[in-house]
Amino acid sequence: MYGSRGAGMRASTAVLGAALLIAGCSSGGDGDKDAGAKITQQPRSSDPFWVNPDGNAARQVAAYAKSGKDSEAEQIRKIAEQPTGEWIGPENPQQEAQGFTEAADKAGRTALLVLYNIPHRDCGQYSQGGAADGDAYRKWIDGVAAGIGDRSATIVLEPDAVLHLVDGCTPEEFHEERYDLLKGAITKLKSLKNTKVYLDAGNAGWGHPDQIFQPLQWAGIDQADGFAVNVSNFYSTEDSIAYGKELSAKVGGKHFVIDTSRNGNGPYTAGAEDERWCNPPGRALGETPTTKTADPLVDAYLWVKRPGESDGTCKGGPKAGQWWASYALALAKASK
Repeated sequence: MYGSRGAGMRASTAVLGAALLIAGCSSGGDGDKDAGAKITQQPRSSDPFWVNPDGNAARQVAAYAKSGKDSEAEQIRKIAEQPTGEWIGPENPQQEAQGFTEAADKAGRTALLVLYNIPHRDCGQYSQGGAADGDAYRKWIDGVAAGIGDRSATIVLEPDAVLHLVDGCTPEEFHEERYDLLKGAITKLKSLKNTKVYLDAGNAGWGHPDQIFQPLQWAGIDQADGFAVNVSNFYSTEDSIAYGKELSAKVGGKHFVIDTSRNGNGPYTAGAEDERWCNPPGRALGETPTTKTADPLVDAYLWVKRPGESDGTCKGGPKAGQWWASYALALAKASK
């Protein structure tokens, strides 16, 4: 009901190979480029996160440029030259986390990773799945941690996992285990030297902070660096700040990050309410990723959801997490 997170569904061996290739070949600093798309990093002073020069958007820029579609290439470059979340897949967590953090480290940047593999994920919707059981999830987290090591990483932990405990989407029988898994994941990841962890905490449109602050505490928010809001959603930055500040006051003044990837035009209000989150038309890119935000409680604006990747098989879209060039182009063209 609250959004398919499928960006991590296809963290394939191709993506892994690309990450490891970048790690081995990157020249570092602000000049890192992909030979086809010539993707560069943003200024480190305002945007310390790593731009993957071989992501789907970068490949699309190269494809458009090769076919002479220069205007389309420049539109997609709006996405390609911003750091976006790397969603770690279920099969090779250590190798993927190592590849992305090594590439970021060589560029003098911080890797933005999204962990989305909790058992019974997404309540059977477009991004259903996750680890087979609690033991498999703990092993997966251990792999991610081993891959990160002492390198710099910022993690958005388990979109929807707490929210779906609150809204009744996740059956009661799984609640105790999920709280334990989230708390354990935070403890493990925070044992690393240079890793920040933000636990997902819903969005400005789902309900009220009173409904989720205690579940966040049960999930170990006190040990995390903070929480994330608006992941894969469309609520305005202004509304997200208001929601986050109210929630922060209830969880010990914790800081938070906001997913601004597609909130440039705010939420979609037409059509069926239960699918307004799924590939809505007329949306736009939001504020570009930065640590220079409008409020001291907001540590960063991030593009957690990768703009241009489908929310699921709705409104003519491909499977969750797959690149959809026409939708990406529409987001870019609608942005300021």
